[in-house]
Parts: sequence; C-alpha cells; structure tokens
Amino acid sequence: MANETVTVTVEADDESVDEFEVPAALLDLLSEGEEPAATVVSDMAMISLAQRIHGAVHHAQGEPDDEIQAIEEQTMELFEARFGATFAELTGHDH
Repeated sequence: MANETVTVTVEADDESVDEFEVPAALLDLLSEGEEPAATVVSDMAMISLAQRIHGAVHHAQGEPDDEIQAIEEQTMELFEARFGATFAELTGHDH
C-alpha cells in the first residue's frame, strides 16, 4: 500500500474536469474511521479554501473590501454546515 495512489477527479458545474494523484496511505491517515477517499479529499479542500479566505480577510495587508468579506462570511457558513462546527472551533484560531 505504501506506493498505491488514488486518483482524485474534480468537477465543478459545467467546468472542465481536473485529476490528480494522492497517496492512498495519506488518505487512510487523514480519514476518520471508514470515510471514503472522496469525503477526505472534499473535507481537506473545504478546510484549505476556508484557510485561504480567512487569511485574505484577517492576515493580509490593509483592510479587505466588502466583496472579500462577504465571500469569507459565506465560506464560513458553508464550512460550519459541512463540519457542524465553526472554523474557529475546529482550528483553535479565532479573531
């Protein structure tokens, strides 16, 4: 299993499809119990996107504009809906 990989396919609405390889052992390590690989990768994508918009709002130079703040608010609402907890609760990082 050490060299096995899982092919992850990403498709968003009517956009093109993208694929990449992920070590199967990494997905096993990150999974909670018997979570399918797709769930693990989707969770990691949501966490990464939330971290990026959080950084753009709270850790960038200057004050973010209203549009960026609205994107962060919506992202954090979707994050909480997916995980049942806030970004601050899951990461221990609060402002």
